Amino acid sequence: MKRYLILLAMVVVMLFAATTDASAQGRRQRVYGASAARWTKQQSGDSVLCITLLPVKIRAGVNLQEHERMVRAVKKVYPLAVDAARRLEELDKELEKLDLKKDRRAYTRAVEDAIKEEITPMLWKMTRYEGKILIKLIDRETDHTVFSIVKDIRSGFTAGFYQAIAVLFGANLKIEYDPEGEDAILEQIVRYYNAGLL
Repeated sequence: MKRYLILLAMVVVMLFAATTDASAQGRRQRVYGASAARWTKQQSGDSVLCITLLPVKIRAGVNLQEHERMVRAVKKVYPLAVDAARRLEELDKELEKLDLKKDRRAYTRAVEDAIKEEITPMLWKMTRYEGKILIKLIDRETDHTVFSIVKDIRSGFTAGFYQAIAVLFGANLKIEYDPEGEDAILEQIVRYYNAGLL
């Protein structure tokens, strides 16, 4: 009886292995850091996982400490930039529904107060460097500078006031994101972050 149970267990294991191997052929698989991953069957009958990796750009003169600092900053502030883009989209949709200027102003003030209450504690924990990265990433996610966003939602005077405060702390709300030039390394880090590699 014991022999039959062992034999039955071996048959079940072999059947499971055969069905797993057959179902793996041509099946896509998620691999972090890869743009594509697929099981393929070779002529010898073996299954091989073929992975296409994301491109890695090597830049001469990149300081490793500066790069690590930027990685830490992106990990901390990129979710805030994505959240800002989402909130801005929602705000635009709601403002389209309101006709009166008075109602629009009241709504934007209420949204601003809610955001200040929620995000101000996080901003106090940020360094100046992280703040500069956040300004660039907001421009990346919304296609608008922080200055133009404040100017469109509030007023030019308010945007000028915030710009003056930002300049006092060594930042610039009018700075634009340049993924091909100055911000190429930042763009690469953000892509790796989105791919789940950081």
